[in-house]
Amino acid sequence: MEFEFVYKICNKAEWLIAKKNKKFIGTNKDKEDGFIHFSDKQQVQGTLKKYYLNQKDLILLKIEALKLDNLIWEQASDGSMFPHLYSSLDTNKVCSVYDLVLNEDGTHTLPLNY
Repeated sequence: MEFEFVYKICNKAEWLIAKKNKKFIGTNKDKEDGFIHFSDKQQVQGTLKKYYLNQKDLILLKIEALKLDNLIWEQASDGSMFPHLYSSLDTNKVCSVYDLVLNEDGTHTLPLNY
């Protein structure tokens, strides 16, 4: 588990709204669950395969974990620990934004050195 950075997958439209409002309030799933779902670097590919197969126009946000208040690591049903943010995300805390390439088989290619 890596604690330096956390990652958020969302679609480009959600990110454009967040940048305009200077805060990201989450995807529909995040809003339903009451927190913003993040992944650590080793969890991103699995999250993409489980929840985002065949979805286009996705981006990956990279955020410094220590700059986030209200970030809690919680155990998922499979026993893995995932970071959850119990507040909105100020867009100025996002240090990098990457486009995710959709492959013909519905999976995504992650950028090098994300």
